Amino acid sequence: MTDQHQVSELSSQERGRYARHLTLPELGLAGQRRLKAASVLCIGAGGLGSPLLLYLAAAGIGRLGIVDDDRVDLSNLQRQVIHGQASVGEAKTSSARKRILDLNEHCVVEEHLCRLTADNALQLIEGYDLVVDGSDNFPTRYLISDACVLLGRPFIYGSVQRFEGQVTVFNQGPHSPDYRDLVPQPPPRDLVPSCADGGVMGVMPGLIGLLQATEVIKVITGLGDTLDGRLLLVDSLSMRFRELRLERRPNRPPIEKLVNYEQFCNSGVPVEDEESQGMNSISVRELKALLDERTDLVLLDVRQQAEADVAVIQGSQLIPLASIESGDAIERIRSLANDRTVYVHCKLGGRSAKAVDLLTRFGIQAVNVTGGIDAWSQEVDASVPRY
Repeated sequence: MTDQHQVSELSSQERGRYARHLTLPELGLAGQRRLKAASVLCIGAGGLGSPLLLYLAAAGIGRLGIVDDDRVDLSNLQRQVIHGQASVGEAKTSSARKRILDLNEHCVVEEHLCRLTADNALQLIEGYDLVVDGSDNFPTRYLISDACVLLGRPFIYGSVQRFEGQVTVFNQGPHSPDYRDLVPQPPPRDLVPSCADGGVMGVMPGLIGLLQATEVIKVITGLGDTLDGRLLLVDSLSMRFRELRLERRPNRPPIEKLVNYEQFCNSGVPVEDEESQGMNSISVRELKALLDERTDLVLLDVRQQAEADVAVIQGSQLIPLASIESGDAIERIRSLANDRTVYVHCKLGGRSAKAVDLLTRFGIQAVNVTGGIDAWSQEVDASVPRY
């Protein structure tokens, strides 16, 4: 952290703004100065990043960096509360910056309109005192953690899925655990669904993001006991908070360099590249042309019913992947196909690729629709909602 003796004095306006902090004996003027002197890098300006950035700015963090290469979509607004309808189509970094400056003009906001990669992570993180996780995937979490270990930066971790979430503080000191102590090996690619596939209750990122912001303030100011070495688990349906002890794994190999994290997490081949793996596939534009030409085309939707309640491609038959994996739906699909090719789609292309592989093993000719209904919405029919 920046030495507090090097911190600029608070202006009279800032003293008025932060009066409720200054009257807390545990925080006071010295703590507010530390907040003003601090710099925090937030990876992601989405569900977790929204409350994080808003409350860190409101608290008086002097400099906030935002790393995100995405643009605001209507489906984001259910949980990404830093953005509004007027920001749809705008870069999330830009939208977030405008909202932060409207909230607190004293905060310096730095936009990094890019994806965090092994090529830029060290350079980006080195310029900040600590890193807070607003990401939603395993490769990025491993990357953040390893980079923070190499640079000696604390890492405030959080994640959400459906109705649950978790928070902890990694790498606060030389003996602190990091993400590899929580998840030594990445899970199989399809074992843990993303928020896009599995869904998330909109308030969960707000709840977890606020807990992360609390830990950021505590790390910077030295207040209380942080979650260093403790994993906080939140179940919103039962409204229960549980805590697990987290320790460094003994004799763990040291982190010496950054690696290819997509490859490490067994996701190095995007779902769009099935053709390179020998899988039959077509684009959504090619599917549209076939649907325009033929009335007997068999289009299979392997998503869940809850997803189909949001958006469908007209004419598709809903048969969830789980019923194909169990074998229960095979004969039904064989009957639907009636010796014709079955075209299979899901949300993004991953589950449908798995379904195509399974159907092929059962002797059913199947073709994967790359990009799924999400690509259909973007490239073919914008009236189909994205989620």
